[in-house]
Order: sequence, then C-alpha cells, then structure tokens
Amino acid sequence: MSPERPKRPDRVRPDRTADAALGPDAREEVLRRVRAALGPARGTPVEVPRGYRRRLAPDQAPGRADVVALFIERVAGHRVPVRHVVADELPTAIAAALWGREAKRIAVPADLPFGWLAELDGVRAVPDTAAGVGAAGFDALAVDGVVTGCAAAVAQTGTLVLDGGRGQGRRALALVPGHHVCVVHADQIVGTLAEAVARLDPARPLTWITGPTAPGGPGARALEVLVVDD
Repeated sequence: MSPERPKRPDRVRPDRTADAALGPDAREEVLRRVRAALGPARGTPVEVPRGYRRRLAPDQAPGRADVVALFIERVAGHRVPVRHVVADELPTAIAAALWGREAKRIAVPADLPFGWLAELDGVRAVPDTAAGVGAAGFDALAVDGVVTGCAAAVAQTGTLVLDGGRGQGRRALALVPGHHVCVVHADQIVGTLAEAVARLDPARPLTWITGPTAPGGPGARALEVLVVDD
C-alpha cells in the first residue's frame, strides 16, 4: 500500500487589505520616493562635477618646450624608443627605425605625406587601402610594421591618440601589426587628457595608445615615437 501523499496547502491569496488601506496620497508619496531614488528622467540635463585639473601645474611644464620634454620623458618611461627631430630629419629617422628592425614591407595610410617615406631604400610601402590589406591581411602580406601620424598626444601620460584622420589610416593599421612607428608633431602635444579630449571629435574612432601592448593583446608589441619640430 503506497504511502498517503501529503495534502497540498491551499493557495495563499494576496491580502489586498493593506493596499486598500493605502490611500492615494500614500501611494503618491511612495512613487515620489522611488522617482527621487532613480534620479532625473532620461534626457534631463545632469550637472556633472568636474573638479579635476584641466591643465598641468605651472611647476610641471611652464612653457611649450617643457610640455614637449615631459611627453618625451613619459614615453621613454614606458620603455618606448623616442626621438626628437626637426622636419628635415624625419624621413631619415623613419627609415632608420624600420631598418633597425630589418623591415622589408610596411603598411601605411594612403594619405601619409609622401616626403615621410623619401629615404625608404629597400623597404616597400603598401597603402592600407590596397586589396587584401585588412585585419587578417597584414600577416598574409608579410607586413613588418606600419608608419602613421596621430591626432594628439598627452604629455602627462605619454599617450598617443589616433582618430583615423589624415596620415593615420584605419584602426586596424595601429592595432594589428607588431611594429608601429608613430610621428607626433610638437604642436599636437597637450599637457593633460582633458586638453586632448577638448581637441578631439568624440564621433570619430579614437584609439588611445600608451606604450607597447602586452603579448597577445591588440596593438603593436614594438612602438617607436618620433617627435617633430616643424
């Protein structure tokens, strides 16, 4: 004989007494508190406190030359080779950076200034718009590195910022190949991140680079920076 099954308890019906006792004024008070906890409605302007420093302290970089010097110091602190050259020396400096890694073929933005590559003896430059040059195409073409410009640079952190503008190419150009030579004009260097953000268009594809990437991560494992005084 099978054991008797326990009886199911009667379903508990919700007690509406409390709701009935809660008058319209009390309900409105509860809703008011909920709205206050959730904050302003979507689309309502919100005042964001911005008490952080927007510029370098005067003792950090009192002049333009000091901002450039601080940037070079911070880049070198990330174990990134960095050279400060004048415009006439740039083509030779780019060639030397590539020869130092025995590069034979590099990818470059299609609109990179032609003069930058004037000394590339023995190194073939492939525009990043060429057929087959994509996120997977760099390896297929045996690309040894890339040369780009940048949109801005931050002295405080030694950071480069690319936004896909002139001389920068697509994002993949700076994120896929293993060796990246980046040219920074001295007037592109600002003191702080806040100053850089003020210069940039947030609608553009921004790539922030601070030092070489770790093995297996996106970005160049070997980064070199050339700072140019025009």
